[in-house]
Order: sequence, then structure tokens, then C-alpha cells
Amino acid sequence: MPETTVVLAADHAGYELKNALKAVLAERGVPVLDLGAHDGGAVDYPDMAGALAAALGDGRAARGVLVCGTGIGISIAANRHRHIRAALCHDVTTARMARQHNDANVLALGARVVGANVAVDCLVAFLETPFAGGRHQRRVELMG
Repeated sequence: MPETTVVLAADHAGYELKNALKAVLAERGVPVLDLGAHDGGAVDYPDMAGALAAALGDGRAARGVLVCGTGIGISIAANRHRHIRAALCHDVTTARMARQHNDANVLALGARVVGANVAVDCLVAFLETPFAGGRHQRRVELMG
């Protein structure tokens, strides 16, 4: 299950979009590990990013999705963890390239800057695009 499981985490600003993405994953039959937020109450995005990093680090999931207001803070917090390659994406092209060229294992989205339809398109591209390897492999290895 961990090789297909997607872990989700969001702060309060990303709560609703996280739930919308969770529903899309369920429709597609993708197992989900939902770390919260579980309501609209205030939570700190560094804590949510840390929880997601722990889930990926201990093998509970293969990829993750983080959501906060802009996606900026939560992606910065996630990328502090050496095994995380979080890509802040705003459209399908950036989501696809994050996987294809950077082997990103975390998709970061901003609920206040990306509409739900675009976020779903980003998620689908992120999940369906394989890492190209080749010349990109060396660069990914240089990141750690």
C-alpha cells in the first residue's frame, strides 16, 4: 500500500482544497493518508509539513500533497527535510515538470491562488507523470 498511498496535509487555509483533492483521490481508488487539518481551526503549516515529511520518511506513503494559503510557506517548511522534494505548482505544466525533471515527491499548492479545478489538474499530472531519469538523475542526486 505505501507505494501507492498519497499523504495529504494542510493548514487551516488549505483545509477545504485538501478535502476536495482527497475526494478526487478516493474516486480514482488511490489510498490516502490524511494528516489534517481536520477542520478550519488554526494550525501551523510547519507542523503539517513536518508530519508529512515523517510519513514519507518512514514509508507510510510514496508521495504527498501539501496545501496552505499560497503554498509558499508549507513548501519551504517541507523542503527543510532532506528526503523531500516539494514543488510549488500553479498549473499543469509545472506539476508535470516537477515530476518529469525533478522527481518531486511532494506537490505543494496554494488554496488562495489556485482554483480547485486547476489544483485537481495539477494533482492528476503529478500522479501520472513519471520521472524521466537520464540527464535529470544526476541533478536530483546533487540535491541530496
